[in-house]
Amino acid sequence: MNKKIVLTGDRPTGKLHLGHYVGSLKNRVKMQDSNEYEMFVFIADTQALTDNAKNPKKIIDNVLEVAIDSLSVGIDPNKTTYFIQSDVPQLTELNMYYLNLVNLGRLKRNPTIKEEIKQRGFGLSIPVGFLTYPISQAADITAFDANLVPVGEDQIPILEQVCEIVNTFNKTYGETLVMPEYIVPNTKGARRLPGTDGKQKMSKSAGNCIYLSDDPETVRKKVMSMYTDPNHIKVEDPGKTENNPVFIYLDALCKDRKKYEELKQHYEQGGLGDVTVKKYLIEVIEEILTPIREKRKYYEEHKEEVYEILKKGGEKAREKASKTLKRVKENMGINYFE
Repeated sequence: MNKKIVLTGDRPTGKLHLGHYVGSLKNRVKMQDSNEYEMFVFIADTQALTDNAKNPKKIIDNVLEVAIDSLSVGIDPNKTTYFIQSDVPQLTELNMYYLNLVNLGRLKRNPTIKEEIKQRGFGLSIPVGFLTYPISQAADITAFDANLVPVGEDQIPILEQVCEIVNTFNKTYGETLVMPEYIVPNTKGARRLPGTDGKQKMSKSAGNCIYLSDDPETVRKKVMSMYTDPNHIKVEDPGKTENNPVFIYLDALCKDRKKYEELKQHYEQGGLGDVTVKKYLIEVIEEILTPIREKRKYYEEHKEEVYEILKKGGEKAREKASKTLKRVKENMGINYFE
């Protein structure tokens, strides 16, 4: 049986959080362990530098943090090729060839890019590398012949543009690149887990995250201060569960679906207080984070092992990407000496 190739990654701009866990990490481990997929997972340091070029230490320091988080969740280097983006120079060369297939207007119209530019307040001072992120993403995905790319809901426009680039390349130079498909998480909460403030998605820059490395007391404080239904003032008042972060988290994280539905119904009817629901959410989160913390402690004490995993992963990634690059250059006709 031919395994489907999966590619996904994380920007090393901070430690990973529950949004990453429900949106991607949990599913990565599941796919990795199913024996149906060949997995490539990378730390996107090159991409992260596009809007952090003047603060490279932030990226450098967080490469190790992200790696430890991923390994602690269950990424297995014996089953998954785990590597650092900048350690695979073939990606940069592919990116150069794809740059010529996209016009500036199309990049500026990409909804995700437009929103990210707005959030960062770039105005007209947009780093070129940041604007061309969909092209870089196309290089990352096609280098490994990825069939499937797990993404959050907000990343779908990026993947749609990647598919446009693949289509344009294949029409211009002949069938060369594999057309990828994107997959999104099943539940609304997993697709876009809100921040603890209830105002936007969980984001490192917004400071509204529950990190995978948070200790139990930190988790407790963050959950107990979470936004709920502002009109649910008394315990006996009927409460709204729609757009209520506590219930969105439970929907995304709770394994006991029967209990979740009972809590939801009880809250909507009235007679269930926010404190009771939040205490249960803490139990659910702790069940997930406790084994992750134990593994994290091991890797924090064996950092040389983490670097060795990334180094070996880079060797495998370069070998795979080199084959794609060779095929691309042959079909473009720029393999002059072969």
